[in-house]
Amino acid sequence: MNKDTGTKRAGAVHGVPAGLPAEIDEAIRRRAYELYEARGWRDGYEVEDWLRAEGEINQQKPRTIVP
Repeated sequence: MNKDTGTKRAGAVHGVPAGLPAEIDEAIRRRAYELYEARGWRDGYEVEDWLRAEGEINQQKPRTIVP
């Protein structure tokens, strides 16, 4: 729960890695909220929403090849 806004922060709750770029974290957070909203705001699926959103966003982002 974000103490400033009173909203849940999926990343904070589910341990988003500290090195995750802010724009990717925000995209995942936004998509997870869309999934929550589409379900009619029913609680209890935070982990599933986050993991599904993370998978969707990770499929969209370009891969960096490290030599």
